[in-house]
This record gives sequence, structure tokens and C-alpha cells, in this order.
Amino acid sequence: METPEEKLRQLEKKINELIEEGCMCASRKDAKLALEKAKEASKKERIYVRQREQSGLGDQPNLDLTFIVLLNLASQYTLNELYSEALNTYHVLMRNRLFQNAGRLKVNMGNVYVKLGYYSKAIKFYRMALDQVTNTHKRMRIKIMQNIGVLFVKMGKYNDAIASFEYIMGENPDFKTGLNLVLCYYALNDKEKMKRSFQKLVSIQLEVSREEDDDKHFSTLDGALREAISNDTLKIFESRKKHEAEWSILMASKLISPIIDDSLNLGFTWCVDVVKGSTFLELAHEMEINKAVLFLKQKEFSAAIETLKSFERKKDAKVASVAATNLAFLYLLQKDYPQANHYADVAVSADHYNPGALVNKGCCIYLQGDFHKSLEYFKEALVNEATCVEALYNLGLSLKKVGHYEDALECFSKLQAMLPNRPQVLYQLATACDLLKRKDQSLDWYMQLLNVVPTDPELLHQMGIIFDAREDKQQAFQYYYDSYRNYPSDPRVSTWLGAYFIEAEVYEKAVSYFERAAVMQPSEVKWQLMVASCHRRSGNYQKALAIYKGIHRKFPDNVECLKFIVRLCSDMRLQEVDRYAALLDKAEEARANREREIGPRGSGKARRENGGNEPTVNEGRSKHAFRILTSRTVCVFSFPRIFRCWCDFDFEPIRPVCGCVTSKIGATSDVGQK
Repeated sequence: METPEEKLRQLEKKINELIEEGCMCASRKDAKLALEKAKEASKKERIYVRQREQSGLGDQPNLDLTFIVLLNLASQYTLNELYSEALNTYHVLMRNRLFQNAGRLKVNMGNVYVKLGYYSKAIKFYRMALDQVTNTHKRMRIKIMQNIGVLFVKMGKYNDAIASFEYIMGENPDFKTGLNLVLCYYALNDKEKMKRSFQKLVSIQLEVSREEDDDKHFSTLDGALREAISNDTLKIFESRKKHEAEWSILMASKLISPIIDDSLNLGFTWCVDVVKGSTFLELAHEMEINKAVLFLKQKEFSAAIETLKSFERKKDAKVASVAATNLAFLYLLQKDYPQANHYADVAVSADHYNPGALVNKGCCIYLQGDFHKSLEYFKEALVNEATCVEALYNLGLSLKKVGHYEDALECFSKLQAMLPNRPQVLYQLATACDLLKRKDQSLDWYMQLLNVVPTDPELLHQMGIIFDAREDKQQAFQYYYDSYRNYPSDPRVSTWLGAYFIEAEVYEKAVSYFERAAVMQPSEVKWQLMVASCHRRSGNYQKALAIYKGIHRKFPDNVECLKFIVRLCSDMRLQEVDRYAALLDKAEEARANREREIGPRGSGKARRENGGNEPTVNEGRSKHAFRILTSRTVCVFSFPRIFRCWCDFDFEPIRPVCGCVTSKIGATSDVGQK
């Protein structure tokens, strides 16, 4: 038979097992199950205390077990976002004076108040915790001070935040705090202190082994051991530390260089000089690349090109490849294709595994019309970097050009999985399905695209064409009308709407659309003829005659205009009918002479120049359909394109963003991120 002591030991073991299981569940992101385990452990702990009192062992409480159970329960409440319950549990721990060092839990309570958005209360608890942490726990004090400083930044109290960050930089400097200090002085626009804090940031020692030393050491090891330690936990930790340091310095230089001196160039030069005098000498080249990018954002293209060209003389092949890649991209945007091709070749020669260089080279060949060869470069870029969305997108465009529509559809489908609901990708999916005669699937993609850009006039116009071809006039009218509301200056849309109302014999509404087309194309006589025709058909003969006379003054040789003037004057029994009849005879004789001189082809051209016959409803529809088939297949979006090194020739109105140029070289972070 088990003794009371043995039963208590078994129960204590079970409680510890539940706590461990809960912690494991929390590590697997199963917060709900972790909370259930914590609650069960708390119940058993109360049973344990009761049994201990019944066994006469109540004078020797197991404080460590009670403490860990309540702490685990509070942590799981926080993980499940049950902040009130978590705070109540922490207060229970704080009120028990038998728990030593329970005051440190005020840090956890401060964290809960941060999540609730109560920054002032959080700072209060952080400071209370700081008072109870002795100087021997220096690292913990530093972390608490970091939290206090960050909260002051969130509250806009930059001077108080600076006090915290300056203390940390004096005691135990780190790159994150150094960057935050630069940001605070930036917010206060204190140029001198920005410079001083940047110098402090650059002077921090990165306590990791150098790559040269690692390579020298690895060369003495055998293959298996070298492979084992080249990517071990320590190596990963050192890589992260180095990346954090480089990112902080680059971000700080991008932030302060435009404002610490009279010009961007002088500011960056100062930053580069400071970095060159530190242990981060290799970052100087990347900072020069960032300077070129900032020149691009400020539309100083000449300065950007000059900065990038300076890297041609650098011995570092990787840096030269990066600069040449950016130069090729710039010249592509400027449509200087020979120069773009030259620098694309330089970039590929310097680093054949640079996907950005391969994409730019593929774009240059694409522009030359050699689509089969451009496919090879885009495929090679994908081999070097499987997630290179530029290469995948341009590969799809090239496949469409060579007629491999199934393969193009597969490329764009992959892009849709990688970049869901991007308008460019959805449009290409719709057009690829259209080329494969999959009309229903194409319509589905167009509908998805319409959900993303519901006010795009070209897309609404395309939807109108689709439903017009399906003879769903009501739905087609709705899309054409929406397109007109968003962009009323498209004569194709105005023509269709006018023809729609003429077919419905609502001539008064048709007039406004043809008048809009006449304003957009004043040299086209057909729109003015259609306006007059609408008034004539609606019975407003006086207005129609006045418009026809106005057309005659602008286009005195237009035969059809004179025919309608003569007809109206005759119907209205006006005396000027003889004068216009004589003008009509002269115009017809002149047209006949021109037709005899230039032949049948010329006569057709002459008729078109003179306005031809008055467009009927059917003629207006067929010409509109022809305009669509021969127009550029674009979808004009109101936002900039987000891809770098792009060869989006089917989206020529969409301009690329300059900041995307250097995303291949680790300089993509926007100024202002903390």
C-alpha cells in the first residue's frame, strides 16, 4: 500500500508532466491545448496542496511547484490573448510574499499591457521591475530599458526614448538600439546628433568570426567535418548577427544621408567615409548602390547612372555585376536598348549566377524579337533562383509569343500561387485562357481581376466586349457604362454606347456619347455626322440642319453632309436648297475626278478622308469590334508596377517603381522601418 508521501510524489510528477506537455503544445502553436494542460495542472496542484495538508505536511509547502504552475497558467492565458485572466494570475503571484523574485514578473505584466495598448501602464511596470533587478543581472536590465525606449517612441516622446537608448549604448551597445537612437534623432531633425549616433552604430564591434578566417580554417578540415560545421547552429547564429548589423547600418545611412548635409551626394559621401574607417568596409560598395537608388527615387537619372558606372572600375566581380544589372535596368526603362544589352552582358559575364542579370539579358533579347533565345535566359534565371518572379513572368510572356499557350498558362498559374491576386498575373491568365479558346475559364479570371481593380476602364471595356459577343446586351451595356463613368474620353466606349441607344431608338441619350467622341476626335467628321443624325431621327430638324451646316463649314468637300443638308432643306421647303444642291454637284464631280485619278484603292481612301457614308448602327458596331482586335492588349491600372527588372511588354502603360532595382542586392528595405 502506497504511503501518503509516495502519493504526493506521484501527483507532483503528474503536475510536472502536464506543465511540460503544455509547453510543448505552445511550441507547436497549439495554444488552446496548451491552456487546457495548464488549467489541468492548476487543478491538480490545488489537490496536491489539500492532500499535503491532510497528511500533516502543510507546514512544509512546495512553493516552487505552486509558483511554476501559476506562472505557466498566466503564460498560457497570454498566449491565448486572455489578458485579463493573465493579469489576475500575475497579481496572485505578486501578492504572495513567500515567492522570492516574484517582482521580476512585472516585466511579463508590462508585456501584457503593451499588447493591450496601455503604454503608460506598461512603462510603469517595466520601471518597477527595473528597480527589483540588481546590477548583477545586467543583460536583463538592458532588455527592460530597450522596451521602455521603444514604448516612448510609440508614444512620440523621443527625448525620453533617447535617454533610454543612450544609456544602453553606454553600457552594452547593440545594433538594434543604435538604429533606434538614429531614428529618434531623425524624428527630432538633430543633424549633428544623427551623425554622432551613426558613428556610435558603426563603431559597435561585431563579435563573430570573419569569413576569411573561416575559409582558412575550413581548408584544413576534411570534407565531412567541413560540411558539418559550415551550417551548424553557431554558424547560423553568426550569420543572423552579421545580417542584423549590416541591415542596421545600411538602413541608418539611407535614412540620414539625404538630410545631414546640403545634398544627397555629400550626405552619402560622409556616411561612406565613416563606414570605410570601420570594420564594415565591405558595406561601402553597397551603400554606393543605395545612393544610386535614392537618386532614382528623386528622378536624378544622370547622377544615378554616373554612380553606377563608377563600379566598372571595381575589382570585386559581385559588386560590378550588381551595378551593371542596375544600369541595364535603367537603360531598358530609357529605351536605350544597345546600352542595356551591353550592361546586361557585363553583368552576366561578371556573375553568371545572378538571376537579375539573366532576366535583364533575356529582356534585351526579347526586345530584339528573338523569343526562343530569351526563353533560355529566363529558364536559366529560374534554375539559379526558383522563386524569381520576374523570370517566371517574362518566361510566360515569351511562351505566349512563340505560341506555347499551355506552358505560358502554367507559368502564370505558378505566379498566381506565389503572388495571389496580383492584377498583372490575373490579366495574363485571362488572356492565356482566351488564346486557348477556354472562354468560360477566361471569363472567370477576368471576373477575379475585376474584383481586384473594379474601376479599371480598360478592363470594364473588355468585359463589355465579352458579354456583347455573347449577345448579353444588358450586361454588356452595364460594363460599357461603368467604363465610360471611369474614363469618359475613350471614343470606342462612347461609340458603342451611342450605337446601343440608337438601336433602342433613344436618340436623345445617344447624342451625348457622340458629342463626347467628337470632342476627343474633332478631325473625325463621322462623330459630328452621328450627332446630327440623332437629332434628325428624333425629329429635331432645325437643330440637325444647324449642325450639318456647321459640319459643312469645317468640311466643305464632304459629300454626305451636303446630301443631308439638301434633303432637309427640300423637306423643309427652304429657298437655300438650290445653292446647296449646286455645291453637292461640285463636290460629287470633284470626288469622281479624284477616283479616276488614283484608282479604286485611292477612291476608298478618299471616301474615308471625306467622312464616307453616315455610320449606321451595324457599321458602328463592326468598326468598334475591329478597333478592339487591333488595339494593344493592355489593362491600364491606376497603381505602379511592383516588380523589378520587368519585361512587361503587354503592360506598357504601367511604369515600374525605381526602388525595385536593387532588390537582388539586399537594399530593398524602405526608409522609415524600425
